[in-house]
Amino acid sequence: MAELNLGKGLTAGKVASNVQKKLTRAQEKVLQKLGKADETKDVAFEEGVINFNKQYAEGSKLQRDLRAYLEAVKAMHESSKNLQSCLADMYEPDWYGRNEVDSIVEDCDVLWTDYHQKLVDHALISMDTYLGQFPDIKARIAKRDRKLVDYDSARHNYAATHKTKKKDGGIKITKPSSLLERATPGWAQGILSAHNVAQSSLSRSQAEEELERAQKVFEEINIDLQEELPSLWNSRVGFYVSTFQSLAGFEEKFHKEMSRPEDSAAHEETPERYDPIAAATEGWGDDGTQPVRYDPIAAATEGWGDDGTQPVRYDPVAAAQEGWEADDNQPAHYDNVTEAQEGWGDDGSQPVREVPAAEDETPAAEAEAEAEAEAEAEAEAEAPAETTEEEEAAPAAVQVMHDYAANDTDELEMKAGDVVLVLTFDNPEEQDDGWLMGIKQDDWQQNKENAVKGVFPENFTQRL
Repeated sequence: MAELNLGKGLTAGKVASNVQKKLTRAQEKVLQKLGKADETKDVAFEEGVINFNKQYAEGSKLQRDLRAYLEAVKAMHESSKNLQSCLADMYEPDWYGRNEVDSIVEDCDVLWTDYHQKLVDHALISMDTYLGQFPDIKARIAKRDRKLVDYDSARHNYAATHKTKKKDGGIKITKPSSLLERATPGWAQGILSAHNVAQSSLSRSQAEEELERAQKVFEEINIDLQEELPSLWNSRVGFYVSTFQSLAGFEEKFHKEMSRPEDSAAHEETPERYDPIAAATEGWGDDGTQPVRYDPIAAATEGWGDDGTQPVRYDPVAAAQEGWEADDNQPAHYDNVTEAQEGWGDDGSQPVREVPAAEDETPAAEAEAEAEAEAEAEAEAEAPAETTEEEEAAPAAVQVMHDYAANDTDELEMKAGDVVLVLTFDNPEEQDDGWLMGIKQDDWQQNKENAVKGVFPENFTQRL
């Protein structure tokens, strides 16, 4: 009699077989939970399944967030497009740069579209492909769990039949154990007993075959998953790195290209403005010499020469150098304080003022007084000689643009508006890039050689 066909490829025999498998698995699980049957465990595989579920959850969340990001980009594109269109509508035709505005609107729309498409092609599609392998592996893990239950059930069934064989091995049948055997004549009971033994042997053989078949199916799928799960877990790092690098690269390129049309339009519409900092920087010579700065007040106060020639600008450094003699002797200079102190006595008594009547002083006394005055003048002039050398080493002056607090003992404390005289380093190798050596002008004018010298950052100053 043909089996009842319940559908395409489905027969009553298959339905009964599936139902029997489900009942057997359910019975095996109940026995395992009750502790009446042992369960095959694989700790390494269970850890791999935990990592798989974690990886699948993280990937699914990343996919959802990426789709939300793409929806936000699409919405931003639409908002930008509406805003640019509004700007184009408000921009009157006779205004300057009308064509540039229309070009910017078109370029922005193209850039937004290209940016969205690149995210879809290189990020979303690769993300979908990456997650597409998880459902199949998840189904195979579930199949492995079912085959493991079948293997445990077959193993327990085989163990039960083998145990029964050992118990029945040395027992002889001495009396009938059923009604059929009781009703059977004595000469036929031997035949019936032989039939029962044959049935038991057949059951043991079937149990052994079932165990071998269940073990083979389980090992095939288990070996494949043992290789795939660790490989899939390790692949997540490379995929995450490439995905986020692509996102960052596309976003950076998009913003860079988006700023180009706006910058070009701004350059065309906005006239060039005067930049005092750039002008001051360009005024310096190629050899690093400081440019001569025009001072209208000094130009107005300085007198023209008697012969009608234009006056030469006063340079304190050059004037100090010109005062030296050919034999490198420092010239004597007039000092009100020194001259006043010369008249005092060695005991601190106030000098007696000379009157015109004292013209009978001897030439020897006059010569001695002049010699002492010259010696004191030379002693007082030693410090300015040193400062002149420092002034020669200070070819530039800068103005502080921002306050700077010294972080070290060799750094210079500066306030915005201070003027700093730049000096050269004693050892050029000690100079760091972006740092200069100098003295504050106010400190120099007050303390001269005792002025504090230190380093300061060049980007906090502006050359004068």
